Amino acid sequence: MAEEKQSSGFSWFLAGLGLGALIGVLYAPKAGKETREELMSSAREGTEFLKQKGRDAVDQVGDLVDRGKTQVNEYVGRGREYVERGRAQWDEFVNQGRQFVNEQSGRVSAAVDAGRQAYQSSSSTDKAESA
Repeated sequence: MAEEKQSSGFSWFLAGLGLGALIGVLYAPKAGKETREELMSSAREGTEFLKQKGRDAVDQVGDLVDRGKTQVNEYVGRGREYVERGRAQWDEFVNQGRQFVNEQSGRVSAAVDAGRQAYQSSSSTDKAESA
């Protein structure tokens, strides 16, 4: 939007420059050589103005590109932080799960051994009673 206003203002500037040169030629009682020199001078000023505006535009675009790169790098850095934090949490959850499974398998093994012993002792008691 701002670029449209600048280009519109620039267009009006060029139109005014041309109109001013035309009026100057029509109303100035100067010799042809003087008029040509004045027109050349105006053309040089307009050319220099255009070059300066072009350099300004290049500088602005360069600044925007640099800011964009900085922001992208910042977002990539944040993304990496989040990924690393997520990996750390995932590893912690996996380790907790492994630890829980190991504890539960130890308890189950202990319960199975206790059941086996209880069965063996009840079966040996039943054999002793029946004999």
